[in-house]
Amino acid sequence: MKHRSVIFEQLKSQPYFEKQAIRQLGEQYRLKSATLDAYISQAIRHREIIPLRKGLYLSADFFNANKNDISYIFYLANILRRPSYVSSWTALQFYDLTTELIHTTTSVTSKVTRDYKTRAGNFSYQHIQPTLFSSFTIAKDKFEFFIASPAKALFDLLYFRTRQFRGIKLEDIDPLIEDLRIDIDEMEEHERLEFYDMVRRFLRDE
Repeated sequence: MKHRSVIFEQLKSQPYFEKQAIRQLGEQYRLKSATLDAYISQAIRHREIIPLRKGLYLSADFFNANKNDISYIFYLANILRRPSYVSSWTALQFYDLTTELIHTTTSVTSKVTRDYKTRAGNFSYQHIQPTLFSSFTIAKDKFEFFIASPAKALFDLLYFRTRQFRGIKLEDIDPLIEDLRIDIDEMEEHERLEFYDMVRRFLRDE
């Protein structure tokens, strides 16, 4: 038990850690894999660490100290499934373009669609074709994270909402935006123009 406390104490300052980091620390004490697995199970049961997915964990102390920092949650969203960027409703809320109450951090990925429900929050990942995995940037705050531009966040939302703009014409776009109560007038002009350009290019290519 002494070794367990020492190992997880060394990981408290990390924003996240993987099982490999635990194994490397365990090697210093010549601990067997089965022993380390037992330590992990005990730490989860005692709520000392939070599992995000298999082999990926958070220190409960670090999470509790940073859970109210949105940059940390978005940073975790990027880490949980790579490559990905925060988008859709979540990004639109971040840009103050919607008043919808968002309980899940939504991201776009080039991998398969997947959802994660964790003690650190709910994370949803929507697959998009590689040619559309673009128009995101890195935001630098206390924690850095990839997030869609306002234009791409709105494009992604409609892309998934309409099942890839199936049966949608350009004249249908504004009514859709109005129905979703998105304040596109608050979007900067160059972002609005880019959004409509994205839609036109996609509809033309289709």
